[in-house]
Amino acid sequence: MTQNKTNARRQIIPELLVPAGSLDKLKIAVHYGADAVYMGGGPYSLRAHAVLNAEEMAEAVAYAHAHKVRAFIAINIMAHNCDLRDLQKYLLFLREIGVDGLIIADPGIFSLARECVPEINIHISTQANITNKASAMFWQRQGASRVNLARELSLAEIIAIRRDVSLKLEVFVHGALCISYSGRCSLSLYMTGRDANHGNCAHPCRYRYALQEEKRPGQYFPVEEDGHGTYIFNSKDLCLLDRLPELLAAGVDSLKIEGRMKSIYYVGAVTRLYRAALDYLAARMTPTVNPADLRLPDDYRAELAKIGSRGYTENFFTGPPAPEDMLYQGIKYEQTHVPVGVVRPVGAAKFVEVRNQLFVGDVIEHLGPGLKQRQVKIIAMANKDGDMAKANPGHIISMRTEPGLDNLQDNDLFRRRVLSPPS
Repeated sequence: MTQNKTNARRQIIPELLVPAGSLDKLKIAVHYGADAVYMGGGPYSLRAHAVLNAEEMAEAVAYAHAHKVRAFIAINIMAHNCDLRDLQKYLLFLREIGVDGLIIADPGIFSLARECVPEINIHISTQANITNKASAMFWQRQGASRVNLARELSLAEIIAIRRDVSLKLEVFVHGALCISYSGRCSLSLYMTGRDANHGNCAHPCRYRYALQEEKRPGQYFPVEEDGHGTYIFNSKDLCLLDRLPELLAAGVDSLKIEGRMKSIYYVGAVTRLYRAALDYLAARMTPTVNPADLRLPDDYRAELAKIGSRGYTENFFTGPPAPEDMLYQGIKYEQTHVPVGVVRPVGAAKFVEVRNQLFVGDVIEHLGPGLKQRQVKIIAMANKDGDMAKANPGHIISMRTEPGLDNLQDNDLFRRRVLSPPS
């Protein structure tokens, strides 16, 4: 790649690609700045418990397009013959509702999609284990428009692939990590009968394990001799927030967030953070600035600490993960803040749908655009039946706060602190 082409690519801010496990989460993702969303439907998605039905999917795609956001559909299972039976009908439906791309791992599904709906872009899923430039070039020759690179790649390997292929490169930057290679795990099927490669993972990598000697039934021994514990498969969560400048410089086209099974708060808070970070970097990029030299202020890491996680790791970014990238103490998901409400329109007015218990006197935080947030104290609450001192999840309420809240937007989130930030 010539220096001119490199400099031109550096001026492009990558797409922010956000999970949409439901129509509600899609709207939150769009509201907080996603450039594109990905979702699944029917029996073809690797998140069987986060799928949209046909009506929801049509509405989701229309909503995304109305807000100038692209909509991609995951058809990323490892297919058996029986899975192909209704595939053509499903593909024609996706063409009808105007999806922007299909996320595919299985070569058979890929070939059928190319024949049936050749006008729809195909993105190769991380499940295809693309770890080298020859593999990326193979998919480029087949007609794929994008590859989602394996999570097991370092920055140097990503740069090498970028140098040799012209199709778009997508990289996971945030979310839960599977212990298996690119997520192709058979442990769940073996232990529980639930097939991870058909979207029904039981997450046995989060289980606690013990060692038992054959002739000593009932006597359990620690698997780890150093006393860390027995969660031997349990990885910390991926976070490449601080590595965004290097990914921009590398010419990555799309930055992907994991989490179709996560809450609307997680989707909104993570999208908001990465959108703000990309906008911050974009404002400081010039033809003479190498994006890799830019740095995010500490405010971004402080906001990161307010989003639930199992701790963070940069995974393979600079080399193979070390023991400290595993979470030995348990499966606990630490949250310093919890969502307490989301703004909903009721006629011409704005109300709050309660997500966790709220009390008059609570101090809550409104998540505005960028990293702007406002702390307010609830002075009064009311629903259709009148004033209330406590609101429960599912209640639709109006709030009076101090200071007052104006210019609320549909899908704005509120949260409340429940723990002190980790030291």
